[in-house]
Amino acid sequence: MSDLLIEDRPADSGSIRLIRLNRPHKKNALTTAMYHDMVEALREAGEDADIAACVFLGHPGVFCAGNDIADLKNAGTDREGSFGLAADILNFLKELALSEKPLIAGVDGLAVGIGTTLLMHCDYVVAAETSTFRTPFVDLALVPEAASSLLAPRVMGHQRAFELLVMGSAFDARKAEMAGLVNTIVPEGAAEEAALKAAGILAAKPREAMLVSRRLLRGDREAVLARIDAEAELFGERLASREAQALFAAFLGS
Repeated sequence: MSDLLIEDRPADSGSIRLIRLNRPHKKNALTTAMYHDMVEALREAGEDADIAACVFLGHPGVFCAGNDIADLKNAGTDREGSFGLAADILNFLKELALSEKPLIAGVDGLAVGIGTTLLMHCDYVVAAETSTFRTPFVDLALVPEAASSLLAPRVMGHQRAFELLVMGSAFDARKAEMAGLVNTIVPEGAAEEAALKAAGILAAKPREAMLVSRRLLRGDREAVLARIDAEAELFGERLASREAQALFAAFLGS
């Protein structure tokens, strides 16, 4: 069974690309292979004029538990023992920033780490009322990623961004909505349907006008790309640190 399922679902006009995290036995924790496949899925969608939007989905009760710790621990190490974000991870973060198609997410349940920070690149986020959002980067002796250190303060202000990204506090769905991370809250089990409905609304609009309008709203992406690179360099340094390696070893029981 594939850890990532890609489906192009017909809409009234064009189609909608579904990108479903499909590793529920690991709470949809992301591996480098999954990052690679998501990059390909986003790039293909960008080149396909028929696709109106991309929708990120998980499973009931779990959207994404973040990076697979074992995979992350090893992914950034080259043959000479230096550390950094693996190319597939970095490519995915930049693809989020560069995507020309609207990005929508349907969150039902747990959203941790990249499961939360990728939402900052989405244009519309639906969350089930039972969803929780947390970014325990500092608890793992790491730093924020995906340009979240830039985007979160823009969206929710410094204090809430600090609470989420540095203190590692959990936000419930209502608090995430108040912070501007979530557009709308739906009953448990209804997030996927609501996200697909939003994508269908976009697909029905005049395509070029919709895409140009989105491009205007998103503005210049150079600052976002530069922050992704800056965070990645610091992330690599922290990944190699004794405190991070000790925490990973403890987590993995080694």
